[in-house]
Amino acid sequence: MSSEAQFQILHFLREKRGEFVSGEEISRSIGVSRAAVWKRVRLLRRLGYSIEAVTSRGYRLLASADTLIPGEIREGLKTRVIGQKIIYFEETDSTNMRAQELGRSGAVEGTVIVSDCQTAGRGRLGRSWASPPGVNLYTSVLLRPPILPQESTQLTFLSAVATARALEEFCSVESRVKWPNDILLGGKKVAGLLNEMSAETEGVHFVVLGIGVNLNMMEADFPADLRHPATSILLETGGRVSRSGFARCLYRHLDDLYQLFLEKGFPPILRAWEAFSDLSGRRVSVDLQGETFQGAVIGLDSDGALLLHREGRGTARILAGDVRILDEPHPKGHS
Repeated sequence: MSSEAQFQILHFLREKRGEFVSGEEISRSIGVSRAAVWKRVRLLRRLGYSIEAVTSRGYRLLASADTLIPGEIREGLKTRVIGQKIIYFEETDSTNMRAQELGRSGAVEGTVIVSDCQTAGRGRLGRSWASPPGVNLYTSVLLRPPILPQESTQLTFLSAVATARALEEFCSVESRVKWPNDILLGGKKVAGLLNEMSAETEGVHFVVLGIGVNLNMMEADFPADLRHPATSILLETGGRVSRSGFARCLYRHLDDLYQLFLEKGFPPILRAWEAFSDLSGRRVSVDLQGETFQGAVIGLDSDGALLLHREGRGTARILAGDVRILDEPHPKGHS
């Protein structure tokens, strides 16, 4: 029996809202044998679902598990493009690498890859991304936008806004975006983005939006050699986060913003990003892999490039680099 049948069983038990349902009724409804139903119920239990089985009465779902299996994420997911197909790995090297393979093989736009852990999670500039099992969200989304290759960086801002909005809605925290691809809580990194594309001169074949969000990590889960301070929602709020619930929220925001991007272009995405940023007017240092620029942030150009005023040296237009803030933000209400 396919894994899809396992998810059908889970959905069927959920619809009964804690009531018993016979194995015969389940097998008849989804077209499998009663022995196959029992086998999949045992697998669901191993994933952490509490399912009671009583002779002559059948099965009932007592409690769900914090898993990222497609059946869990699909429950209540109402999107137009994102998540129409969800592929789950208990473990993989990198969700972005799997998404790229799927992109090359013709996978449908909106395909989502999610993994419980990554053995070779990646950040920008070839850096590693700590990906322990059972605590965070590691996901990649495959898109096929009708854009030029030079416009693909605009989707990084879309990913950032979607992640910040999901954190605000689902976790009740106020996050800030750090150009170009980090999400911060109290100055500490809580999420990172890695967008990659396959393209030719005339257009984009596909773009992969890679998103990693630290949800339930403890301090001991973080590597000792982090370049910048990091945190998780659990550490900041003291409360655990449903990973599947957060994933649904994130995919809905991605879906809404992607439709907006296709209809209205980049300007509304950029404005939404700026609402989560406090970089304007700040003094920063930007590391360009060996070359360092310092100056005051003027803002972002129309394509998302960072505009930096360098005293006595004019304006620098920066397309990529690591930003380090050198001053404190001005109090609200003051320039």
